[in-house]
Amino acid sequence: MDELHVSGSKQLTEGKISDKERVLKSVRAAFEREPRINLHRDLIKIDFAEDGALILEGEVRNIAAKKMAMTLAITTPGIIGIVDRLHLKPAERMEEGMILDLVCDALTEEPVFQNCTIRLRKKGKLEKVRESVDKHHGEIELSAKDGVVHLENVVSNLTQKRLAEVFAWWVPGTRDVINDLEVSPPEADNEGEITDALRIVLEKDPFLDAGQISVETKGGIVTLEGVVKSEAQKEMAENDAWYIFGVDKVVNRLSVQGG
Repeated sequence: MDELHVSGSKQLTEGKISDKERVLKSVRAAFEREPRINLHRDLIKIDFAEDGALILEGEVRNIAAKKMAMTLAITTPGIIGIVDRLHLKPAERMEEGMILDLVCDALTEEPVFQNCTIRLRKKGKLEKVRESVDKHHGEIELSAKDGVVHLENVVSNLTQKRLAEVFAWWVPGTRDVINDLEVSPPEADNEGEITDALRIVLEKDPFLDAGQISVETKGGIVTLEGVVKSEAQKEMAENDAWYIFGVDKVVNRLSVQGG
């Protein structure tokens, strides 16, 4: 599903092909300089839509590559918006039903969602997994298509909204997550909320020792410091940070000490 991000940059001069070529060259150059993006491995197609927005399409290795590609593109002079068609290359190809079942299992087993109503939409039909008598605790509807998980309806706080998205990303067959969950009543977001949510995620990640990782958030930038046992764990911790909505950049200062 396309997602349009609008910025305040000046629109490209209509009809000037050289302007478009210049912008495309700038975007590609930015991608080449970013170590999280490998254009020989990450298959990213860059083009313009009819309305002048930049289209990013293809399959990348991990969430960091996707998020950095979006950030670098939208900050390139001349870009008025982004059509997001970038998906992750899944660790395992899965059918829609299996992806939904795994996300659903994670939600129903998590105490944060114990009073939430949870429903699945499979092949156009809505299935009730758990029905809550009190709608104030939230109602989550899950659907999936081509590896893209869609979260809809309402939750009672930002932690639920963030955690539901991370659980969806953690499923090996997930290629993208669209988080349309509303928070009711509305809750003001802040750096502390992001930090707290990431700490919860790190604690729930079975492959990491959260006690060895410190988190700081400032201006949408998350900094990770501490010790992990391998490069793979270092990457996992960074990916967990990128999975949190509201994070614009991750500074990974984790050191690897084999154990």
